[in-house]
Amino acid sequence: MTARKAQRRHRRLAGALLGLALPLTALALPDPARAEDSPVACRNEIYQGRSFTLCEVDVTRADLRLFLYDAGGAPYGEFTALQARLAGEGKQLLFGMNAGMYHEDRSPVGHYVENGKELMRVIPNAGPGNFGMLPNGVLCINENRVEVIETLAFQDRPAGSCRDATQSGPMLVLNGELHPRIMPDGTSRYVRNGVGTTADGSRAVFVISNEVVTFYEFASVFRDLLKLPNALYFDGNVSRIFAPQLNRNDLGRKMGPIVAVTGPAS
Repeated sequence: MTARKAQRRHRRLAGALLGLALPLTALALPDPARAEDSPVACRNEIYQGRSFTLCEVDVTRADLRLFLYDAGGAPYGEFTALQARLAGEGKQLLFGMNAGMYHEDRSPVGHYVENGKELMRVIPNAGPGNFGMLPNGVLCINENRVEVIETLAFQDRPAGSCRDATQSGPMLVLNGELHPRIMPDGTSRYVRNGVGTTADGSRAVFVISNEVVTFYEFASVFRDLLKLPNALYFDGNVSRIFAPQLNRNDLGRKMGPIVAVTGPAS
């Protein structure tokens, strides 16, 4: 979403997007891989009285990547556009989620690397909106490994250390602790989505709320339910997921970066 306009759009769009965040079947979904064979496992879960969808990705078996622009330089914007490209390559989309905040032209607000090519530099300084609520972080994807890394720690790493990377914010969980500004008495409620990673880097768990929730309620899923050491917020306005195991293909505003798992067409 547009960084500067995010806060004032949240209240107006949250109610509408709540409906969009629930399973939609208006668009055709590919046949999902058998659950026991798929590197992606999705489920719905109630936690502390709130409904969430969780998709766990085994990156030792999954082809997890970021996607933004098609071959002609136009942003995909929606899962169906990415599906069409993959179909032309003999592949299918096994999972997808919006993956970071973006400007009006859908270019990323923060650091973005796709297949080794950097499209946007790291933004280390504090700023307006959720993205600039430090500490924020970077989702770093490599073959067989995925990490959520705090931005300043990420800057200490060698250039090119991530095949794919997207910066967003704030960090929800950092070294097992909630972001210092995420408090139990928060009253701001929106549909939210984000990602957490295991300490060994073998798994990423992508979460979207199926109803409006506070930052604290959302972050607690990663810390207390999933017990993940690090987790990163993606968005609270444009929150969408593609999960064919759950017959789910969310509609809504055009997206910027998309994180996705692909596999051979069935």
